[in-house]
Amino acid sequence: MKDFHDAAKGGLSASQLETVLREVGAERYHNRHPYHHRMVAGTLSKGELQAWALNRYCYQAVIPRKDASILARAEDPAFRAEWRKRIEDHDGEDGWSGGIARWLKLATGLGLPADMVKSQRLALPATRFAVGAYLNFCAQRPLLEAVASSLTELFSPVIIGERVPAMLAKYDYVTKETLAYFDKRPEQASRDSDFALAYVLQHADTTERQQSVIDALVFKCDVLWSMLDALMHAYGEAGHIPPGAFRPEEGR
Repeated sequence: MKDFHDAAKGGLSASQLETVLREVGAERYHNRHPYHHRMVAGTLSKGELQAWALNRYCYQAVIPRKDASILARAEDPAFRAEWRKRIEDHDGEDGWSGGIARWLKLATGLGLPADMVKSQRLALPATRFAVGAYLNFCAQRPLLEAVASSLTELFSPVIIGERVPAMLAKYDYVTKETLAYFDKRPEQASRDSDFALAYVLQHADTTERQQSVIDALVFKCDVLWSMLDALMHAYGEAGHIPPGAFRPEEGR
């Protein structure tokens, strides 16, 4: 696997920087993870799918909070006007009719109780640590790096295009209604990533800044990858479910 540690050495043109960022996704995005491969192959148990939906909810729920932290530090009104669309997408106009609610519908469609999912209390510790690290990164790192970390959305339509048809075809208890969350995501992700990429390419105007945005995207890919690592360790063949975490037989 390519090492991106010195990818910006000597400085890059905007088009070269974009090429490197897309290479990061090609090599490190979590559609390459074995857990995803098993999902699209139809070999996950229902309990493993439930665990994925439950733990991913923690990530979905933190997205508007990390976007709010970015919004709070942005001085450009035009930037804020564009970025706040992300919060509206996930929270909805009334606070509970957006993407988070649709993900909850996915989880309950797989047989999980809504209150248990929303509480996040049975999520894996590694999931909570990864999600917390992402929130802290976006709140504490420079605005440019926080924006760059969102560029995993460049690759989101790819994984959705693999995941949705496979789940509908391979798991007879999964319906289009269960997966309604994904209906709007490719369009939203493309809109958001176009804006974020343009911002990054404009403002990453030194070698140091270029390397920082590459590192930010690597970090975000690591967050998503580590969440699937944790799921595989806990619910795969090893079956090392930590104390207090979701156990499939208890989620039915």
